[in-house]
Amino acid sequence: MRFGGREVARAQLDHLVKVSQQPQITLRVIPFDGTAFPTVGHGLDYAHGPVPELDTGQLDAAHGSELVDAVAQLTKYRLILDRMERATLEPDASRELIHRIARDT
Repeated sequence: MRFGGREVARAQLDHLVKVSQQPQITLRVIPFDGTAFPTVGHGLDYAHGPVPELDTGQLDAAHGSELVDAVAQLTKYRLILDRMERATLEPDASRELIHRIARDT
């Protein structure tokens, strides 16, 4: 089953680039030739701020969302997210890769 086609894909990629230029948004892409890294295995939203004790994770699992605030779990997820970030391109290079993919789409 196909969804959208080339025009829709190009519009979505262009939209990602546009919103990534807002100061509160950072877009980082893991390149196709990137190295392997451990992942969470499911969706994770990680909210953090200047007070680490208030950090919270929201896991998206088959049974629904789960909030995580235990220090041990948050430490594990933060390590995974840090490894993922190290595997990504810098924001400008990420936008350029998305531009190239959009042009080729």
